[in-house]
Amino acid sequence: VQLQASGGGVVQAGGSLRLSCATSGIIFRLHALGWYRQAPGKQREVVATITAGRNTDYADSVKGRFTISRDNAENRVFLQIDSLKPEDTAVYYCRAQLLRAVYWGQGTLVTVSS
Repeated sequence: VQLQASGGGVVQAGGSLRLSCATSGIIFRLHALGWYRQAPGKQREVVATITAGRNTDYADSVKGRFTISRDNAENRVFLQIDSLKPEDTAVYYCRAQLLRAVYWGQGTLVTVSS
């Protein structure tokens, strides 16, 4: 199983990024997917999730700015990030889960400059 996150970078406050996570080795359409982030010196936190049925949920801090989506044909999950703030700076990880099986990607760094 592999999850490969990409799309991070350095962006000014107010800017946008689109993160992508390519997966292989799982029955993608059956898995719940999520994006998490870990800022320096802080614990990893959930940012957004999407179920196999495409129900979405967001952390309060990102509602209205982040959008999670999935492409079952391409086995990818995306995170559109708009109106970036310096506090969004973190390593962003994708996650896939089916029952007790949980898989993580390696992370992609998002740095927001003020």
